[in-house]
Amino acid sequence: MTTAYITHTYCDRHDMGEDHPESPLRLGAIQNRLIMGQLMDFIRRIEADLATRDQLIATHDTAYVDSIFARAPAEGHVELEPETIMMPHTLDAALFAAGSVVKAVDLVMTGEMDNAFCAIRPPGHHAEYDKAMGFCLFNNIAVGARHAINRYGLARVAIIDFDVHHGNGTEDIFKADPTVLYASSYQHPFYPYSDPGASYDNILHMPLAAGSGSEAFQAIISEQLLPALEAFKPQLIMISAGFDAHKEDPMGQLRLSESDFTWITDLLMDAADRHCGGRIVSVLEGGYNIDALGRAAFCHIKSLMRL
Repeated sequence: MTTAYITHTYCDRHDMGEDHPESPLRLGAIQNRLIMGQLMDFIRRIEADLATRDQLIATHDTAYVDSIFARAPAEGHVELEPETIMMPHTLDAALFAAGSVVKAVDLVMTGEMDNAFCAIRPPGHHAEYDKAMGFCLFNNIAVGARHAINRYGLARVAIIDFDVHHGNGTEDIFKADPTVLYASSYQHPFYPYSDPGASYDNILHMPLAAGSGSEAFQAIISEQLLPALEAFKPQLIMISAGFDAHKEDPMGQLRLSESDFTWITDLLMDAADRHCGGRIVSVLEGGYNIDALGRAAFCHIKSLMRL
């Protein structure tokens, strides 16, 4: 397999404070683990491009996008909501984060790469059509999915989200959109307190109780996600790869281990082989225990590489 690792140094410069869990150390933890595990020499590292305004407003409300540009501070910080903060490098980091997913889609859809992992921050799956929340400004994976639909004429894009938190933003953007299947496993009840009973035909909620581990996670994926994917027959699979469902992560109470991330990645790779020529774009979301994040992301990327 040829796997792209797409990132940008600006994604390290976004810093919401030394006590904030969404830390610049996160990307370094993943890269260091790839180097230690001798994978970096076998992966193609690619620099992200900035997302354009047109790419953002294809997904988000125009007034909202303009407000983010207008509020970007030259110094100090601006609080968009209690835990989502902009500082001087945040706007560029967010633009490179969204732009990395657009670039990943282009590389995979043109066949230059088999699949891609976007090592980016700030994350994106909580950002709604017209609202920042949960550390997220722009919904990176949604921007990439909309680009795939608009640029390549795709009719069926599947977004699989295994972050410990439900991706309310991705659901908000694609609710009732038949071109996108959005499937999310997540701890419930938990932030952002989504109602798994209030949904749409193209949205699959897979809630898990606090304390759930491998058995419950693998059962819900096998029993609910796999049949939905087989029925949908995606032309592209995208992954909101949040690693905060790991048992060592301080931000949740699920009990997954590295082997679970290997397992679901292998499963999605097989589904991609069946339906869409192996095309997968994976996008980093959560993961806040630095060591556990590095180990879990390493396993995910190794599976993308079929190693």
